[in-house]
Amino acid sequence: MKEYKTIRQAAEAEHTVQRSKFIAHIQRVESREEAEQFIAAVKKEYWDARHNVYAYVLKGGESRCSDDGEPSGTSGMPTLDVLLKQGVSDVCVVTTRYFGGILLGTGGLVRAYSKAAALALEKAGSVQVAPCAVLEAVVSYALADKLQRFLKESGCVIEQTDYAENVRFLFYLRESERTVFGAKLTDAFQGEIKPDFIKNEYKAL
Repeated sequence: MKEYKTIRQAAEAEHTVQRSKFIAHIQRVESREEAEQFIAAVKKEYWDARHNVYAYVLKGGESRCSDDGEPSGTSGMPTLDVLLKQGVSDVCVVTTRYFGGILLGTGGLVRAYSKAAALALEKAGSVQVAPCAVLEAVVSYALADKLQRFLKESGCVIEQTDYAENVRFLFYLRESERTVFGAKLTDAFQGEIKPDFIKNEYKAL
């Protein structure tokens, strides 16, 4: 499990070149199947468009693109290049083009599709996703505030806090920092708090 960069949220961006309208949709996908489902959904929504160009990159290194009827190399690959240059993974972009009646030429198409992808990527924002340990700690009310401060100062992300007879914190931190965190926690609380390990999973930080 390696850390990677992906988009923060799904987004849509639109721009017009010589009366041709380019509408780019960007979304997180975690597999080829998810990418294909997203592509199919956009094509279904924009069934009347002449082209629905797409590109996607997965965190395992797999990538794919399609010109969807545009001249070879003028749309799918430029879209993919935008994703690769920004270093994002688990991302799919589908750009719909409504032809405006004026031919843009090879260079014009490359610029138009690249800009659409870049605009969508900018609107989506980016976030680092890292392999994290999800942990749980149950403490008395007397220790709750101190533990909460400690977790935040240690770079942990508190996902859930439950107040009952005691206070339960569900939190996560980078797996690579778990050993150091454990030592600091033991030192700060004299061994009174020993979080339970729940699982490892990718988390946005």
